[in-house]
Amino acid sequence: MSVKAFELVPVVERELLSGDKARIVIECLECCGKYLYVGTNDCFIHHFLLEEQTIAKGSVVYLSQKLQQKHLGLKKAVSELKAASALERLIVLCDATIYVHDMLSLEVVPSGSAKIKGVLSFCVNENPVSADPFCVELGVISSRRRAVQIYTVHEDRVQLVKELSTPQQPCALSLDGYFLCLALTSQYMILNYSTGASQDLFPYDSEERKPIIKRIGREEFLLAAPGGLGMFANAEGMSQRAPVNWSENVVGAAVCFPYVVALDEGFVTVHSMLDQQLKQTLSFRDGHILQDFEGKLVLASTKAVYMLVPLPLERQIQDLLAGNRVDEALTLTEGARRNIPKDRFQILHKRILQQAGFIQFGQLQFLEAKEHFRKGQLDVRELISLYPLLLPASSSFARCHPPLHPFADLNQLTQGDQEKVQRCKRFLISYLHEERSSEGQNGFREEVDTALLKLYAEAHHESLLDLLASDNACQLADSAPWLEKHHKYFALGLLYHYNGQDASAVQMWVRVVDGDLQDPTRSDLFEYVVDFLSFCPNLDLVWKHAEWALKRDQTIGAQIFTKRPVDGDQGSKMNPEDVVTYLQKHSHALLLYLEHLVLDQHVQKEKFHSQLALLYTERVLALLSQPSSPDQALSLGQARSKLQRLLKESSLYRVQILLGKIDGVEQLLVEQATLRGRLGEHERALHILVHQLRDRSAAEDYCSWASTPQEPSLGQQLFHLLLATYLDPDVPGGVDTVAAVDLLNRHGNMFDAVRVLGILPEGWSLQLLRPFLTAAVRKNAHEQRTAQVALGLARSENLQLLHDRLKTRGGPVLVSEKKGCQLCHNTFSEPDCVCLPGGVPVHTHCAAQRLQDSPAKRRLENGSDHT
Repeated sequence: MSVKAFELVPVVERELLSGDKARIVIECLECCGKYLYVGTNDCFIHHFLLEEQTIAKGSVVYLSQKLQQKHLGLKKAVSELKAASALERLIVLCDATIYVHDMLSLEVVPSGSAKIKGVLSFCVNENPVSADPFCVELGVISSRRRAVQIYTVHEDRVQLVKELSTPQQPCALSLDGYFLCLALTSQYMILNYSTGASQDLFPYDSEERKPIIKRIGREEFLLAAPGGLGMFANAEGMSQRAPVNWSENVVGAAVCFPYVVALDEGFVTVHSMLDQQLKQTLSFRDGHILQDFEGKLVLASTKAVYMLVPLPLERQIQDLLAGNRVDEALTLTEGARRNIPKDRFQILHKRILQQAGFIQFGQLQFLEAKEHFRKGQLDVRELISLYPLLLPASSSFARCHPPLHPFADLNQLTQGDQEKVQRCKRFLISYLHEERSSEGQNGFREEVDTALLKLYAEAHHESLLDLLASDNACQLADSAPWLEKHHKYFALGLLYHYNGQDASAVQMWVRVVDGDLQDPTRSDLFEYVVDFLSFCPNLDLVWKHAEWALKRDQTIGAQIFTKRPVDGDQGSKMNPEDVVTYLQKHSHALLLYLEHLVLDQHVQKEKFHSQLALLYTERVLALLSQPSSPDQALSLGQARSKLQRLLKESSLYRVQILLGKIDGVEQLLVEQATLRGRLGEHERALHILVHQLRDRSAAEDYCSWASTPQEPSLGQQLFHLLLATYLDPDVPGGVDTVAAVDLLNRHGNMFDAVRVLGILPEGWSLQLLRPFLTAAVRKNAHEQRTAQVALGLARSENLQLLHDRLKTRGGPVLVSEKKGCQLCHNTFSEPDCVCLPGGVPVHTHCAAQRLQDSPAKRRLENGSDHT
């Protein structure tokens, strides 16, 4: 996968360097700032001034000016050049000797100690350990013995610091801090010249190829390994990067992050350090020098000098994106992090992610696109703007410039393919829904919610109602026409409601219910409207549509009033009397509302109870007047059940009015008996139930109903009255022995046994009354024993009091006007007092009250007559 990462730019042409001298060959290079130094095989140093210029389309050219040249006075080639800008010195290796020259004049420094003899090769420590800024550290390979020497070069002298022996003759070296990376005869090694510790790396054959060692960063080196590999090694001898697979015949290498550049006999190859792939190949014949000088890659053939000018990373990334090579572009962007200021990188990284997202969106790779949009913090409006008409008309959004993608809109992207269009719309629904849920809308809620509403409506999506029922920012003016266009009238009503236009909402729903508009969203829309009105705080709106609802269905329409919260705001409360008055022309709704007030809300108001009872009564009488049928019988039974329940549970209705309605109606004897009971005419009520209705069970239920916990004696009186009715010989049918015995045996606890035995006929068998008599005896024995226990407790308490009194008698009891009672804490006004145990004086009335409140006293008062 190729990418244009570098351009080859001429710097020094052959004519400027050697003129017409055919034998002149470039041996070494050094670049320092704007100065270029070239060492040749004829012992000359050529000094050039370089000027970098940028021309059209960002291309770079170099203008070179030859300042001077210097012959070293020897017949050997200049082997190596290194500049020490802090000292303004040029370090030269020629004829196995290092000389120190002035950088500007190229003259040798006039000091006999400023040179080193017997040198095979040397390097400058670019991570010096010395704190002296005017000092250069050199690593030197000795040509006379197997050793490496460390020197410091000062302005006027050279000083040996340390010498280290090596197991084999070194061929090449590089220095970083205390760490020397050496190429020996048959292997590479790392040597710490401070501690003497060494680490073998890997073998190689120096006779087959020239070793290459390049320092590429702090304590990290690039080495030419066997098999055509460029290996990375750190000071610990470990490799933290994957190797680069370059040519077998590499003669030079350099690093310009994130690329490794290698030179062989015919080409310059560029590999990425990020993915180890070959990115670019440049044809370059007769190349034999490739050096990295302060980030500049200088390349030389035997006759001329060139620069490898890196293209801006942003341009490289854009070229990759233009070729839809998203992964490579992102990898390169991540790799550029170390070379770009943090703030600028964050801006660049976000934009590249956004562009990558749109590329993958265009390829319908939605999962990858969504991931890049999220990481790149895409302005969601950029995506929405691709879809025609989704952005609100009021939105002031303008697309990013330069644009993030080449698409005008979705139609251009999909070429009119409707299946692709629908896929893109489904993706946008998913993306906007997640954006909305994560609150990552970047402050553009109106655009997001309005776009979602339009997409939901167009796709008949079930989430449309959820959107409108939740907190949303859908723009009403833009959304309403869209909902009408897609016949989403129920949703439009919800939108009106959310924007405070309840009248418009209800009017829209009413038209749907009446069939003027068609929207199948809710089959129970009428019930929904009624429920809405029951909670609506706008009473004018409720009264306006209540008539419509009641005409359509009184049962459901009545819920407008029955479901209305009782504890609403004062302005939204309805006066029950106003509602009852309003419902007079809707009898069934009135009945339901009165049931709500009386039975559910337990409103204690005579008017409502009486009116409900009258409605129940009229309903029963109406059903009695109808021809008999199964349906009539069922309805009549339900209506009578409601009436009977109300008559028994309520005591607020007007009894005389109701009795006047049903008196003489033979089918309503139970109801008549209940009303007679309300008037206190219990004997007549029981006569109706026993002799007219002949329903013993109803008579017993009446006695139980009429007796109350507040008046337990009334229940006993009623049961005795019922027993007397059964035993009355003057009524038709005479004495009802079976009913009387059954009553006594089943409700024996409601009778006074002594009184019952006094009225029973003498000829009755005791065997008939055995259950009653057994229960009565047991009850009597229980009450007697309980009374005896209470009496014993009272005597015990009295005895204890006498004992305490005797213990306190004999000593004086001091009472004064300043001394207070221990029970009421008031002072004594007279000498009369009572002494508590312990000799504590209290008022006589306080002591009497305490005795009255004692448990024994209470038990005595609650005991039976046997006590």
